[in-house]
Amino acid sequence: MELNDFIHSTGQWLMGTGANANIVMSSRIRLARNLAKKPFPNKARKKDLVDIMGMIQDTIAQNDYFKNSLFVKISELDNVDKQFLIERHLMSHEHAANPDGKGLVVSKEEILSVMINEEDHMRIQVLKSGFDLDETWKIADTIDDSLAQKLDFAYSSGWGYLTACPTNTGTAMRGSVMLHLPALVMTKQISKVLNAISKLNFASRGFYGEGTQASGNFYQISNQVSMGHSEQDVIQNIHGLICQVIEQEEQARQALILQNRPVLEDKIFRSYGVLKNAHIISSQETVELLSMVRVGIDLNIIKNVDRHAINELFLMIQPAHLQKLDGKKLSSAERDTKRASLIREKLGG
Repeated sequence: MELNDFIHSTGQWLMGTGANANIVMSSRIRLARNLAKKPFPNKARKKDLVDIMGMIQDTIAQNDYFKNSLFVKISELDNVDKQFLIERHLMSHEHAANPDGKGLVVSKEEILSVMINEEDHMRIQVLKSGFDLDETWKIADTIDDSLAQKLDFAYSSGWGYLTACPTNTGTAMRGSVMLHLPALVMTKQISKVLNAISKLNFASRGFYGEGTQASGNFYQISNQVSMGHSEQDVIQNIHGLICQVIEQEEQARQALILQNRPVLEDKIFRSYGVLKNAHIISSQETVELLSMVRVGIDLNIIKNVDRHAINELFLMIQPAHLQKLDGKKLSSAERDTKRASLIREKLGG
């Protein structure tokens, strides 16, 4: 596989299918693993990082679960390619910085990816469409067991898996769910919901994870601590919380319809109209308008567009994707024009 093979496709997590797909965009399980007797990345020399990357790359290359996967060295990517991978949720901003000795493995469907030498030697990620943490965990667990047959992971009988950050020690598992919560935002209930989530020791982040703000009414909710909890405990706790948030969003959507359906429909169709007819549009305005169109589809107000097409646009209108599609670097003004053209093409404007 080549990196450019991903340009004209979208990952499985954007399919808009699975349980509660009208509210839950994706479910993710991430496992942190380190090699025994090797320094953590933040303490390793460049030679150590290169050696560790080589060991992991060789192991993955022989693993059937990674057949036909893409492997890239981050140091060999330009800034657009790095941003492209970040936009696709395949690696973090931190992984793109100080790229020496860092690598990335991505499966064809983008369900599975592995960051090599980010904060830990390995960050194994499984990402699927809809609300399905159990199946996502099952895949991650299978991959983890397979890699453990060849790699000696740093593990303590008293502490569990050893990680660079103490909060990840134990199962070293982070589960997260990406939710679309426009009704809670419009009814001004979102702050109350996020405050309650924080008090329960869960983290709420934006569309691109840690360090990002909410955009397009998307919120990524995850556990903050794994120590002292089994993997099933973590999954059950997240599942219970997400079910409550889903219920609150559904109630808020119904309240909007019952209290003032004409105003809601006007907002939705105005958003749809701007997207279909704009010739210059920024990424921030686009994601806000796409959010309204998406909820219009979910409420069966807009009937001639499917959820997958809108999910795909959330990705394709991002700066690096526009430049990869055009095959060259674009200025901000050029991206705004290219973005509007792409949207009109996709929505039949």
